[in-house]
Amino acid sequence: MSDPQPWRNPRPAPQLPEMQPRLHRLLIPAWLRSWWPALAWACVIFTLSTDSFSSEHTASLFSPLVHWLFPHLSEDQFDFIHHIIRKSAHFTEYFIFCVLIYRGVRGDRKGWRWTWGISALSVAAGYSIMDEIHQAFVASRTASPYDSLLDSIGAFFAFAALWLWFRFRRNNGKTADSQA
Repeated sequence: MSDPQPWRNPRPAPQLPEMQPRLHRLLIPAWLRSWWPALAWACVIFTLSTDSFSSEHTASLFSPLVHWLFPHLSEDQFDFIHHIIRKSAHFTEYFIFCVLIYRGVRGDRKGWRWTWGISALSVAAGYSIMDEIHQAFVASRTASPYDSLLDSIGAFFAFAALWLWFRFRRNNGKTADSQA
């Protein structure tokens, strides 16, 4: 008996559960999947450089919490703690930013490449300079080359941490292969 509908494909169309693992790859371009976290973090950094996150505003935010934790703290001691918190934020935000840029530069590829790491470090350091220039145009903020240096140091520590991470993983892979 011959097939009454020879033009039909005998293979059924894939169902949604079969397609779900691949769906994000079909809908979102690879470059966007790699870069969206770094782009989102760049927006966070830009937002943190506005008047809302100036020293005066963050002091009023941290003051009740710090004074609740340490009720006998003098104003000078609070100012020092507030300064340390703000400078730690500079370091931390650019550490994270450099890691996310490395992720974007690397894309779907695996491992460590010096060019990827240096590119991530350079972009993060360049963005820190642009961030300080942005702060120069915000009335309640001041641009400081020292803050840009601190940002770049945070990015450098991320660069070093990534290099150590991939080196450690590569060495563990070699020892696991040699023991097998």
